[in-house]
Amino acid sequence: MTAAQMLESDFATLPDLVRAHAAERPDAVAAADPARRLSWSELDQLADRIAARLQQDGFAKGDRTAIAGLNSVEQMAVIIGTLRAGGVAGLVTNSATGEQMAAMIADTGARHLLLDNAAKTSLEGQVIPASDLIAMDGSDAGTPLEVWLALADAQPTPVVIRPEDGFNIIYSSGTTGTPKGIVHSHAMRWQHIIRGAPAYGPNAVTILSTPLYSNTTMASFMPTVGSGGQTVLMKKFDARGFLELAARERATNTMLVPVQYRRIMALDDFESFDLSSFVVKYCTSAPFPAALKADVLARWPGGLVEIYGMTEGGAAFILEAHQFPDKLHTVGKPAPGHIAKVIDEDGNELPQGSVGEVVGRSPAMMTGYNNRPDATKAMHWYDSDGNLFYRHGDIGRIDEDGFLTLMDRAKDMIISGGFNIFPSDLEAILLADDRVVEAAVVGLPSEEWGETPVAFVVLKDGADAEAVRADCNAKVGKTQRISGITVVEELPRSPIGKVLKRELRDAHAA
Repeated sequence: MTAAQMLESDFATLPDLVRAHAAERPDAVAAADPARRLSWSELDQLADRIAARLQQDGFAKGDRTAIAGLNSVEQMAVIIGTLRAGGVAGLVTNSATGEQMAAMIADTGARHLLLDNAAKTSLEGQVIPASDLIAMDGSDAGTPLEVWLALADAQPTPVVIRPEDGFNIIYSSGTTGTPKGIVHSHAMRWQHIIRGAPAYGPNAVTILSTPLYSNTTMASFMPTVGSGGQTVLMKKFDARGFLELAARERATNTMLVPVQYRRIMALDDFESFDLSSFVVKYCTSAPFPAALKADVLARWPGGLVEIYGMTEGGAAFILEAHQFPDKLHTVGKPAPGHIAKVIDEDGNELPQGSVGEVVGRSPAMMTGYNNRPDATKAMHWYDSDGNLFYRHGDIGRIDEDGFLTLMDRAKDMIISGGFNIFPSDLEAILLADDRVVEAAVVGLPSEEWGETPVAFVVLKDGADAEAVRADCNAKVGKTQRISGITVVEELPRSPIGKVLKRELRDAHAA
């Protein structure tokens, strides 16, 4: 079966699509990083050798590998090789603390830890619960990959992979505490491939600067690889380096988080880079201000698509910003086949247009949290017909056209003097101030009001924080006024750009 036929079928696996691309376009570039480029035939053969060696080590269907490292073509091949052996890729958050990384590796239950020197450095002093360490970058982090691999012509024993079989474990960003292992099936990843493939294809050149352990990255990685496009991996993002790479590679697609867009658009010489090859740019993972969307649309060629959803699944919302310039304040409408509702604090469904917690269901939902049945159950909400929805944990309103406007995370809503305050409302006012570069508002304990809103801001040189606070407070009601403002050099963020408000609260308390 050809790759095109697979993409029109009911189900295909990523390893089988890689095999098809290798047969049809063996010499075309499949993947590139700063050190190496692999053709489709080379990627396919490397995945075979990885799968064969895992099986030689006794790796059986359903077993897990643990994978920790910076983006690389080797890491990409390890993921595909794990899947080809019938396994589940345990994607460890490389930017976490050593203690957290060790806990994630233990959670996967993996015997094989495939890592690089950066991961080894982070894990120093930790008890590593995997017995076999393989260095993807050939460093002394473990047995060098080339030494560990099966022979060059090795072929793994074929494994039948079903839609419900595990594809990966991805760990939550930890914005709400200890990261949870989110198990995704091949069926869910297949949805990513077929939903995104029309915007990619064999001529696509996709630059990925967010890490492969992130669902943000997977949303573009899957349709790029699945449809036969070229994946270009950055190990570490920097705005000018991204633009230089995009111009040199004639990039057609990318997935970036809002803070990356902001840093790119702020470059004085942005217009000097030739970005005319871009077809579609994507964004997800964090609030994307309407003004920033408008700036990207005005100055960066190609379409702009925002995706809102959860790593766990639920409903995904799609905003084709270039098609709906009057809806830039929203995150779009549910993707085809996705259903969303809003519910109140007691779990009752609310009419369209009401403000409440977003719940959603779709063909792309996680199997569950790894080893966390109670946490999985807490995500569940059922409608009157008994259909399972996932609780998004976000407060929002779905308008008469079906577009979702997000207010805030439910856990971030501030209750001050009995009034509900949405931090995002205050943040929007602060960010509209030319003196403010970044802003985050959190609720802190108050003897008088229970909670009170406090702002953390990054300011331009010479700006006066108290003047910014006063101007903001002049634009809001008495119950919304910011009681304090703290200037910081930068806001704490997860690797995919989410502001870690918990860290702001903890730092202020300390």
